[in-house]
Amino acid sequence: MTGFEAMNIAEDLLGVLREEGIEQPTPVQRSAIPVVSEGRDAVIRSHTGTGKTLAYLLPIMNKLDAQLDAVQAVVIAPTQELAMQIVRVAEKLGRPRGIRSLALIGGASLKRQVEKLKLHPQIVAGTPRRLLELLEMRKLKLHQTKTIVADEVDQLFKLGDVSTVERILKAALRDRQIIFVSATIPKQLEEVIDRWMNEPVRIDEAGEERTVSTVEHVYFVCEPRKRTDLAIRLVRHYAPRAALMFVSHTDRIAEVTEKLRFHGIPAGSLYGDQPKLERTVMLDKLQSGELRVLVATDLAARGLDIPHLSHVFSYHPAPDADSYVHRAGRTGRMGRQGTSVTIVTPDERFIMEKFEKQLGIRIARKELYFGRIVDPEKKRIMKETQRRSAQARAPGAKAAKAADVRPKKKSRKQDDKNKGAPRWLKEKMKENM
Repeated sequence: MTGFEAMNIAEDLLGVLREEGIEQPTPVQRSAIPVVSEGRDAVIRSHTGTGKTLAYLLPIMNKLDAQLDAVQAVVIAPTQELAMQIVRVAEKLGRPRGIRSLALIGGASLKRQVEKLKLHPQIVAGTPRRLLELLEMRKLKLHQTKTIVADEVDQLFKLGDVSTVERILKAALRDRQIIFVSATIPKQLEEVIDRWMNEPVRIDEAGEERTVSTVEHVYFVCEPRKRTDLAIRLVRHYAPRAALMFVSHTDRIAEVTEKLRFHGIPAGSLYGDQPKLERTVMLDKLQSGELRVLVATDLAARGLDIPHLSHVFSYHPAPDADSYVHRAGRTGRMGRQGTSVTIVTPDERFIMEKFEKQLGIRIARKELYFGRIVDPEKKRIMKETQRRSAQARAPGAKAAKAADVRPKKKSRKQDDKNKGAPRWLKEKMKENM
């Protein structure tokens, strides 16, 4: 046995995996499941879309006691959507044995969440501030919680939620298991790891290359005023079944979305303080094909898992290399092919060169030329060929060319002048010509 069966996973959980078409563990799952199963602290780093959620959730669900009416595991996520996705996976895994899961997220009814906590879920996933709020209200109790996971921990750090996460950790048992998960582990997080973890096992399946090999990385250069026009042309050219378009400023979301719609591209938007129902509707429409593009900020799209998402468009370049990794990681998930497309101005070209060096990847410059994606050099050759071809087809071009090679004819006037002259004079004139 080389698959999940060899990891002592319960048969009911294996049955759920088979129903989902999951037969073999990914590298990060193969490395992480035994460690998490042993109850050891762990720092898990792997590319986005490689199965990290299942890598920690499967062994946690395998250990939960369905007869114990208490929260036994907590997953902290930076966004509502990621927390909801984790809960959906937990619900599928826990259904055969009656394990209850609950999402505790901001933007949803606090009163309703308090009522659902009375049903005694065994595992909860939520955003930091809502979890802490419920802890301070004494509605969420962690006195029997044995595992706490911080998913997308680098993003939690960026959002300034490290102190909030630490207060949640402090509310649990001293001998609890702590797991940090992300595609990137910034150096600043090492202090937190040293402070809270007990001899953590570091699992790194990302290596030096921080993006998956199934994603093609390209960028296009245009003047600032042509950015929207180029974005529309690129979406039309690539014709993705589903795509995300990242903007760096929230106030541009509505404008870009409306321009896409005006040009016949079904588009919607995601933003940070969007009502939960509206956000869910947008994602469902993208999944069903009713929408082809969702315009979003980095925060709004954090943790999204859309399996058939084939393209990521960056209307503005990512603010840093880590953000680029997470943008590109929305596509090319679980071995699928994907494309990450960035639009930059001439003054922003250096950003792509910087990302290439920092991430150790190739981000190729491309140009859109008469409906074809080409390299700049190939475009130059094509334009030169077309110029020469146009010159050759120009009116009078053939006649001018022929005139260059024909022998020069004597004028009729000159012929008339020579007519009737004596033979000796004609010969003399020929010698002088």
